[in-house]
Amino acid sequence: MRIYLFFFFVIVSLNSFSQTLAQKIQKAYDLFSKDKQLLYGISSLTVLNAQTGEVVFSENSNTGLPPASTLKIVTSITAYNLLGKDFTWQTGLTYSGTINADGTLEGNLILVGGGDPTLGSERYRQSNPKILFDRWLLAIKKAGIKRINGSVIADDRLFGTQSLPLGWIWQDIGNYYGAGTSSLSWGENQFGLVFSPGAKAGEPTVLVRTEPSMNYLKIVNEVTTGVAGSGDNVYVFSAPYSAVVYLRGTYGIDLKKTIFASVPDPAFEAVYRLNDTLKRAGISISAEPSTFRLLALANKTLPLSPKIIDTYNSPSLENVIYWFNQKSLNLYGEQMLKTLGQKKVGSISGGGTDIVTNYWSDKLGIDSNSLKILDGSGLSPETRVTTLTMARILQSAKKETWYDSFYQSLPSYNNMKMKSGSIKEVLAYAGYEYSVSGTPLAFSIIASNYSGSTSEIRQKMFRLLDSLK
Repeated sequence: MRIYLFFFFVIVSLNSFSQTLAQKIQKAYDLFSKDKQLLYGISSLTVLNAQTGEVVFSENSNTGLPPASTLKIVTSITAYNLLGKDFTWQTGLTYSGTINADGTLEGNLILVGGGDPTLGSERYRQSNPKILFDRWLLAIKKAGIKRINGSVIADDRLFGTQSLPLGWIWQDIGNYYGAGTSSLSWGENQFGLVFSPGAKAGEPTVLVRTEPSMNYLKIVNEVTTGVAGSGDNVYVFSAPYSAVVYLRGTYGIDLKKTIFASVPDPAFEAVYRLNDTLKRAGISISAEPSTFRLLALANKTLPLSPKIIDTYNSPSLENVIYWFNQKSLNLYGEQMLKTLGQKKVGSISGGGTDIVTNYWSDKLGIDSNSLKILDGSGLSPETRVTTLTMARILQSAKKETWYDSFYQSLPSYNNMKMKSGSIKEVLAYAGYEYSVSGTPLAFSIIASNYSGSTSEIRQKMFRLLDSLK
C-alpha cells in the first residue's frame, strides 16, 4: 500500500509540474503574441518533451510559416540519417590523352567535382587552397607531367546547371550568402570586395581591389558613400554564369570592412586558380581553362576516359554540419540537398527537396504539407514549415547515435542551444532546453510579419523562451 501511494504521489507531482510548466509558457506566450510588434503578424510555438515526444505546449503549431535558417536543422538531421556522420565528398584530379616521354601531356588536366562544399575553404586545414594546390602539384609531378598541350578543365556535370534553388530572390543571389551550388565548388563560392569611401556622404566609392583578383569578371561599381554609422548597405547583383557584376547601395564613410560576393561560376573559378598555380610552378599550358558546361555550350567534344592521379576526400559530414549550423552557411545546405537528391535517385530532380519530405513522411508520418521546402538553407521566403514538424524532427534526433555531434553544432543564444533564422520580417529559433526539473525539451518558435526592429522582437522572444528553463 505504501509503495502504491509513493508512486501515486510521484505521478501526481509530475503531472502537476507538467501543468505548471505549460501554464508558465502559456503566460509568457500570451504576453509575446499580444505585443504591438505582432499586431499584423503571427507567431507559433511548439514545445515537446524531447524524451517522449509528448506535447508540452502548442500554439498555432500547424500553421506553415517561413522557418528561415532554422530549416538547416531539417537538412542537418536528414543528412545525418541518410548519409551518415562519416560521409565524405570526393574530388578527382584526372587527365585525358597521353603523357609523352618528355613529360608533355597531350590532352587535358581535369578536376572532377563530387559536390564537396568545403573545397578551397579556409575553415579546415585540409581544404585550404595552398594545401590542396601543393597536394595536386605533387600528384601532377608524380604522374610525370611537366607541360600540358591542352587545358585545365572542370568536370562540373554531377549537379547539372541548375545552381540556384527555386524561390531565391534577385536581391540575395549576388551576395555571399546567396552563392549558388556547383559539383565543383571553390572557396565557399565567394570573393571579397575592398572599398574606399568618398570624402563625404553621397560621393562615389572606389573599389580598391577584389580578394582574390577576379580578372575574368567585369565589375561595375555604383556604390556611394553612406553617412557615418550607416554601415554596410552594399548589394551585389549578378546571375549564375554571368561575367558582369553590379555593385549597388551605400558603404559607410567610417566603415572598414570587406564585403563578400558570390562567384557566378564556381567550377571555372576552381580551375582558373589551379591553372594559375601550375603556371607559377613552371608548368606551361597551351590553352585557357574551361569547364564541361562551357565546352558543351560551344559544341565541343568532351574529354573521355580520364585517368585518375589523385582522389581527395572532404572533411566528414559531422565536421561540415558543425560549421553549417554555427555560421549558417547557406551553400553547405544546398550542396547537401543536391547530394541527397543525387545519391538517392541518381538525379537531382527537385534538387533533393522531395527526398527530404518523403523521408520524413516515411519515418515519422509527417504530412508533406507541413514541410513545404524549396531549398535546404531557408533563404527562400516561400518555404513553409510548421513548428510542430520542426520540433518533431528535433525530437527524433535525440535518440540517434550521432545526436551529440548534432547538438554541438547548434550555436548558443540566450544561454540555450538553438539555431536562429532571420529573413525579412521573420525571426525563428529552434533547438533544445532543459526545464527546471531536468526534463529535456525540443522547441521551435517563429514570428512572421512583425513590425519594428528585429533586435526588439528578439529580446521579447528570448524572454518567452526563458519560460522553458
